[in-house]
Parts: sequence; C-alpha cells; structure tokens
Amino acid sequence: MKVGILKADSVLDRFQPEFGDYPDMFRAALGAAGGEGVTYRTYDVVAGVYPGRPDECDGYIITGSKLSVYDDEPWIHALEDYVRLLDDTETKTVGICFGHQMVAQALGGKTEPAPGGWCVGVHEARIVESIAAFDPPRERVRLLSSHRDQVSRLPDRARVIAVSDDCPVSGMAVGDHMLTFQGHPEFCKGYSRALLEYRKDILAEKYVRGVSSLAESTDETIVSRWMLGFIAGR
Repeated sequence: MKVGILKADSVLDRFQPEFGDYPDMFRAALGAAGGEGVTYRTYDVVAGVYPGRPDECDGYIITGSKLSVYDDEPWIHALEDYVRLLDDTETKTVGICFGHQMVAQALGGKTEPAPGGWCVGVHEARIVESIAAFDPPRERVRLLSSHRDQVSRLPDRARVIAVSDDCPVSGMAVGDHMLTFQGHPEFCKGYSRALLEYRKDILAEKYVRGVSSLAESTDETIVSRWMLGFIAGR
C-alpha cells in the first residue's frame, strides 16, 4: 500500500533533531500500528507540489499546519481545490487537525476559532458512528491535541463520527472515502510537551492543564490502525 502525505507545514527547526518532521511522525505512528510494509511519498503542498494523478497513491493524509484553513494564502486555496478533486474521484483521504478542517471547508463546511480558545494536551472524544475500519472498535479515544480552530458547520454530505466536550466535531466522514480527526494520532507526548513549553506564555492557565493531562493514556496506535484500515479499504 502506498500512502501520500500532503504536507501542509514543517515542524520547527528546533524540534526536528529529536522528533523529525510531520511525515516522519506519520510513518512512525502508522508503522507502530502494523503498517511496516507501507510505502510513503511526501508532497509539499505549501510549495505547490501535488501528485500527478489522484491514483498515484492508494490514499492520502493531509497534515496539520500552524496556519488556519480560512487564511487567505494561495497554497491553501490550491489545497482546497485538490481536496475537491480527491472527493470527486472518491480517493481515500484522511485529514488530521488542519487537514480535518480543510476537508470540511473545501466541501462546503466552515471552520472558525474555537470559542474556548486553545485546546492542548490529551483530550477524549466519544465515537458516535463506528465505521468498518474502526477495528478494534472503541467507544472513546484519547488523542493529543493542539489547535485553536474547529469545524463549526459540517459539509452537507459529511457525518459526525466523534464528539467531545471541547470540540463538537472531533471526527468526520464523507462517504466511504474521507475520514478526518481533530486530534493528532501522529504526535508523541514528548513533542506535545515541547509544544506546550514553546507556547507557555500564550496558553496561560491551559498550559498547566495540558502538561498535567500528559499523564493520561492515549490511543494513537488504535487510531493509526483505523487510518491504515480505512486507506486499505477495510
């Protein structure tokens, strides 16, 4: 199976020696979830690099980004167009954080700043629709979070698959070909802690809650397994 990574940002240089870049994180997370034989190709969409054809890979992952999907940037508009192409061709697509919000916006939904501001650390979401790829099934999953925007209106054809107290659209599906999550299954706790330290001043009291939450267990391996199964067509 070949997975394309639509890279919408880069990890800060100061963190890359220890944690790698976003494609490295996804390769590690999916590899730990049983994807040892998967091959990957990275497309730097910020630089305008895209697959020649959607079927160049079996499926795609849209990464997170420090920018917002509603920012007026040419590369963001181009990515919106490409998401619509992936939808039109019913190509398997997984969106994470910014990628989750991008799928919503590109298909007619809306993303806005979250009323509660930054959402950081470990957060639990309730699974309200369990699709075939969710094997093993779970009623709830905990993932590391780092976002201040959220999907506020679904696209017409989208279904909510996960909800949380902080983020009403924590997961979403479109048909049988698009699956998105607000949380970060690719993050490790070390990287999450580094981000919390980096943003300590702007997070204020949320910094303390975020750091404390890192003692909780997380389900990145389960969600990564779901992603693999989804792209594989299970």
